[in-house]
Amino acid sequence: MAIPDYQSIMLPLLELASDGQTHHVHEAIEFLAQQFTLTDDEKRELVPSGKQPRFQNRVSWARTYMTKADLLESPKRGFFCITERGRQVLAEKPPVINVKFLEQFEEFMSFRKLRHERNDFTESDSGFSENTPEESLEAAYQTIRENLADDILRTVRNCSPEFFEQLVVDLLVRMGYGGSRQEAVRLLGARGMRASTESSKRTVWV
Repeated sequence: MAIPDYQSIMLPLLELASDGQTHHVHEAIEFLAQQFTLTDDEKRELVPSGKQPRFQNRVSWARTYMTKADLLESPKRGFFCITERGRQVLAEKPPVINVKFLEQFEEFMSFRKLRHERNDFTESDSGFSENTPEESLEAAYQTIRENLADDILRTVRNCSPEFFEQLVVDLLVRMGYGGSRQEAVRLLGARGMRASTESSKRTVWV
């Protein structure tokens, strides 16, 4: 089974808390991983930054959102329990709890306004999104980096061989080769460098 989106985790997480006990987040992660029958590889899969397992990140966001809607509360760091409102919500037997469902609560809307969140960071047209806000921001950052790399390549492609030669020398110096720019040019040899960079430039554009 694929890793569930963080909104799909909300209802099972609230149901876990319905026993009235105080639960640790890591306990919830293990319980929900079994409930969603995640594999070991899925449990180890990381968010793009590599700083946290993706499933853990999604459970944490599900807890955060329901806490802001006053369905859960956090008596101390890393722990959570159900609130009276959370009990009332479960008594209504909702088929799903997601961002649109939480929008009925003033506290949640105040939280979203404070964060200046945009809907396309957290929801699709159906009210569900696979990515947490953090994952969406990381994906946007990666897109910006890729577009910047494409722009740099296009710029270099349109430059003269002399500029490309200087670029390679500067890059080698920054990487610690040659000591100084003048020394790198002397060691590599201007003519040899010119032929080398022409060949390298053709290779890059292929």
